[in-house]
Amino acid sequence: MRTIDHSTTGSPTAPGRAARAGVPTIPLPRSSAQETLRTASPARAASAVPASASTGVADLLRGPVRPARVLMSMPAAVYLQVPTERGTDVVGVLTSDAARLPLGCVLFRPSNGRPLVALPSGAPAEVGGGRIVVGDLVVRAAAWWDPRPRLPSPRPALLPEGVRQLRTTLYGEGVPHSAFTLPGLPAGPGGPLAALRGAVRRADLDAALRTAARLIGLGPGLTPAGDDVMAGTMAGLVLLRHPAAERFAAGVYSLAAGRTTELSRALLRHAAAGRVSGEYAAVLQGLVGERPLGPAIEGLLATGSTSGRAMALGLCTAIDLVDRTTRAR
Repeated sequence: MRTIDHSTTGSPTAPGRAARAGVPTIPLPRSSAQETLRTASPARAASAVPASASTGVADLLRGPVRPARVLMSMPAAVYLQVPTERGTDVVGVLTSDAARLPLGCVLFRPSNGRPLVALPSGAPAEVGGGRIVVGDLVVRAAAWWDPRPRLPSPRPALLPEGVRQLRTTLYGEGVPHSAFTLPGLPAGPGGPLAALRGAVRRADLDAALRTAARLIGLGPGLTPAGDDVMAGTMAGLVLLRHPAAERFAAGVYSLAAGRTTELSRALLRHAAAGRVSGEYAAVLQGLVGERPLGPAIEGLLATGSTSGRAMALGLCTAIDLVDRTTRAR
């Protein structure tokens, strides 16, 4: 995944933190960094913690300073809800060992250093002017990364052996796909996962979309497993350029309002645009032969308690829908 460097010190050609770490970078204009320094107080600007920010939240970070509130604070992540002209959005401040979500600003330090201060839900924060202020923590965007993976062609050919490896690792060796379950989701032939598998077998994209009404908001946690399945599916369809991907993604996202958490709804919006976690992107890049696939699959499946497995199931669903529905035309 590319990182776009945006250092705020040194000459315009001096390498930033990401470049010094050996990560490919793309220089950006220095205007947003200068704006950060103008809008922050001298003391706070001097103590600001650098982060690598997703371009998926660039408009929020580079825009005017907006009041925000804490959705949830954990050792590895703080999620902020930000009011916008479109409604509300979510930005995360993540440690380097957290899942690399497309709405996140990733710090250059792990959670064991306790860089994030626990704050109660509803605590005030600020987002904009190139920075995030939450409690005593000021985070500035020192580098940028693109959460939409760049694949080698508009409709990339996936390695058949790679797809088999993904399926085998997800479902288990010799285990039928129909036996796959996720905690918090109803199992059995009448469950939503069975309905989704049936739609895939019939190459029926509309039936797959109807299962979203049963899956969105289903399951425990900040990102319910049902949401993660649909996010993985819609992002896969978008990135693999299924001709009906935009309609499918819009249909799924329209169901999210009032049915699920603010964080999960924000992630569904990013998935609809093909913006995904670094772990999901790594698997896609492995499936086209651009990086080792085995470690990428392990990294995705290890994400969260169920999120990684649910996203992987969604990716497998998208791959099958692309294969079956385009072949059926």
